[in-house]
Amino acid sequence: MSVNEAPVEEVRSGQRLFIAGLGIGQIVSWGTLYYSFPLIAEPMGRDLGLSKPEVYGAATIGLLFASFTAYPIGTMIDRGYGRAVMTSGSILAALLFLAWSRIEDLWTLYLLLAGMGLAQAMTLYEPAFAVIAKRYGAEVRRGITALTLWGGFASTVFVPLTQLLLNQTGWRHTLVALGLANLLGVALHSLIINPKAEACAVEPSPLLSHKAPLTGRHAVRWALHQRAFWGLLLAFTAYYATFSGLTFHLYPLLIEGGFEASTVVAAIAFMGPAQVAGRIMVWVIAERVSVRVMGKIVVLAFPIALLLLILLPPAFASLVVYTVIYGAANGILTIVRGLAVPEMLTREAYGAINSILTIPATITKASAPLGGALLWGAPASYDGVLVAVLASSALLVGGFWFAAAQTTPLKHERVPLGIYPDLR
Repeated sequence: MSVNEAPVEEVRSGQRLFIAGLGIGQIVSWGTLYYSFPLIAEPMGRDLGLSKPEVYGAATIGLLFASFTAYPIGTMIDRGYGRAVMTSGSILAALLFLAWSRIEDLWTLYLLLAGMGLAQAMTLYEPAFAVIAKRYGAEVRRGITALTLWGGFASTVFVPLTQLLLNQTGWRHTLVALGLANLLGVALHSLIINPKAEACAVEPSPLLSHKAPLTGRHAVRWALHQRAFWGLLLAFTAYYATFSGLTFHLYPLLIEGGFEASTVVAAIAFMGPAQVAGRIMVWVIAERVSVRVMGKIVVLAFPIALLLLILLPPAFASLVVYTVIYGAANGILTIVRGLAVPEMLTREAYGAINSILTIPATITKASAPLGGALLWGAPASYDGVLVAVLASSALLVGGFWFAAAQTTPLKHERVPLGIYPDLR
C-alpha cells in the first residue's frame, strides 16, 4: 500500500464505522419509536378501555411535537451539536418507554407520547441526515445512501420482534424491552458522532449566486423564494400523509380484512428487505441518475401500489406484491427526500432548511393516525382511509413533478449517487 493510499483507507474505515453505528441506531430508533406503535395500540387500548381515536390521538400528539421541535433541533445540528442531540434523544426515548409501561389513564399516555415526539425529532432520519451533511459535505449522497441501507431493516427486525414480545409477555413488558433497546442507541450515538468532524465547513452550493454562506433564518428566507421548495413541500407533505396513514393503520386494516395476525406480520416483514432492495437497485443501476429523475419515477409507484392493494384479491400473495412495491418505493424515496435539499436547493444550512421543509409534512404525518381512526369510525370500515391515502399519493406525484421541472441540474453539481465504496 502506498503512502497516499494509507490515509484514504483510514478515512474509508472511519466512514464504515460511522455509518454502521449510525445505521444500527436508526434501526433501533425507527423500530421502537415508530413501527412498534400500531402493534402495541390494539392490546393497550383493550386493556385500558380506550377507543381507536383516543389511542391514535396519542400518536398524533407525539408526531405534532416532532414537527414543532424540528427547526431548533436542525439548527443545533448545523451548529455542531449532533452528538449531544442524538444521544439525548435516545436517553429520552429509553426513559419514556419505561414510564409508558406503567400508565393507567389516557392523559398520561398523551403526555408521554408528546415526549416521544421530541425523541423522534432528535433521533430519526432528519437529524441523522443533518449529521451526515455536516460530515460529508459535497459527498452527502454517499453517506445518506449508505445510511438508508441500514435503516431499511427497522421494520423487518422490530415488527416481528414486537409481535413476539407482545405474544409472550404482554404490552407493558414489551414497552420495557423497547426502552432498554434504546440504550444501544445511547452508546452508538455518543461513540460514533464526532463533534470535530461535524465542525468541518460545507462549501457554498453552486446553485447560489452569492458568496456568503447561508445560515439559519437567512437560509430559510432564501429557500422560501424558490419554487422548487414549494413543490417539494407539497410532495413530502403528501408523502408523509400516505406513509403515516398506512404505517399506523395497515396492521388493523388487514386484520379487519380477515387476515390472521401472523399472516399480516409475515407480509409486513417483506417491507424492510424491499426497501433495502430498492435502494440497492438505485445504487447499482442508476448511480448517475439525478435526484429529479429518480424522484419522478419512484413517486409513481405509490398510487400504483395502493391500487393493487385495493384491486387484487385478498390473499397472502397479494399482500406480498403490495408490500414489495410499496417498500421499494418508500426505500428509494427516503434517499430522494434526504438528497432533495442539497441537490435541488443548496448544500448549505441543511438542518435549518430541511427542518422547515419537514414541519408541515410532520404535521400531516401527525394528523394521519387520528384522521385514519376518525375515517374508520363513522362506517367502522377502512374503505375511506384507502381512498384518502390514494388521493395523497396523487398529490405526491404532482408536487414532485412540479419541483423537478423548476431547475436544470448544473453539470458541475452532479456527483455519483452515494456509492459507499466499501459496500461494493
